[in-house]
Amino acid sequence: MTSPRFWLAVLVGLARRPALWPVAAQQAARLARPGWWRRPPFLPLPDPDYLRFRLETQYGSDREPEPHDVVVYLGWCREFGHLGRTPS
Repeated sequence: MTSPRFWLAVLVGLARRPALWPVAAQQAARLARPGWWRRPPFLPLPDPDYLRFRLETQYGSDREPEPHDVVVYLGWCREFGHLGRTPS
């Protein structure tokens, strides 16, 4: 699926974009398995089957995911979240 090297590259990409940190936390919470705090590794990780499905639908079964795509996705989530807000 994805290696620790992949997630390290994602973290490095996010470190360079502090405006995406809250979005990353929101997405982690939205995608986390229900009751994640009750089961090891006690991290808000998505269901492995769901993650596998999403990665295969985007990349196919013969290609590795790109860490930069995660950062781009989070940027899209941030912008999309602003669409529904009205200016104060």
